[in-house]
Amino acid sequence: MTFHIGCAVWAYKEWVGDFYPPGSRSGEFLNLYGQRFTTVEGNTTFYSVPDRDTVKRWASEVPTGFKFCPKLPKFVTHQGLLQPSIPAAIKFLELMQGLGEHLGPLFAQLPPGYHPDAWDDLIAFLQAWQETGVPLALEVRHLDWFRAPIADRLNDELRNRGIGRVLLDTRPIYECEDDPQVMSERRKPKLPLRPEATAPFSLVRFISHPNPDANRDYWAEWAERVDEWISQGMEIYFFMHCPDERRSPYHARNFQRLLERQGTIVPSLPWDELDLPPAQLSLF
Repeated sequence: MTFHIGCAVWAYKEWVGDFYPPGSRSGEFLNLYGQRFTTVEGNTTFYSVPDRDTVKRWASEVPTGFKFCPKLPKFVTHQGLLQPSIPAAIKFLELMQGLGEHLGPLFAQLPPGYHPDAWDDLIAFLQAWQETGVPLALEVRHLDWFRAPIADRLNDELRNRGIGRVLLDTRPIYECEDDPQVMSERRKPKLPLRPEATAPFSLVRFISHPNPDANRDYWAEWAERVDEWISQGMEIYFFMHCPDERRSPYHARNFQRLLERQGTIVPSLPWDELDLPPAQLSLF
């Protein structure tokens, strides 16, 4: 499988009666999610680290081919320099390896205050991670990481180490009319988008506008890029966010269908193979 698509979470109660069948219980959410999508962005591990039994249970509740992309915990990435947290990062990785074949790339999100002046610290962290042989994607948020010559230097370093670049696309919530719901989501940074691949895989975080029409031009742009990357043999993890998370699954499905219409060779969406009532397919 070269293309994986999903959302940021699986445990969203407001999906019950819509994305999930009426009466679904929280203990069923992951299994139901895995019947519909092929990956999930592990935001939950940023805030709370599960125990080994929980990780084992997660792995048992999803089908073959499903991938988790866990986010490194906040205490690893947001406590100043990274080098002192290398042992904690490796310990977290060892825990996540309990997912077995369901473990996809992990990703490290650095805070806005992590500046390129910490270059040596970052390289020490990446070197330690590279030695594990497990795929990692890096998300930087300080604006100076996107400016020349630092941006090119960072990309070269990531390519040399086979480490991916998290591609955060917040354009739909910034290049649109002001809306109270959208404004609340603008806590995500307004950063330049440099859609460059630095590893054999790419991890995209797309922050969609609640109105599907506001996303269409951006989706079309991403569909062309995904098609090109897939033709080059890259593996892609595409995560759909939205200020109104009720809509995220439907936006992800819209993007999947766009890829299929343009002839991109992607795995079928498990969701489309379910026998769902027509009303659930036309809510948005």
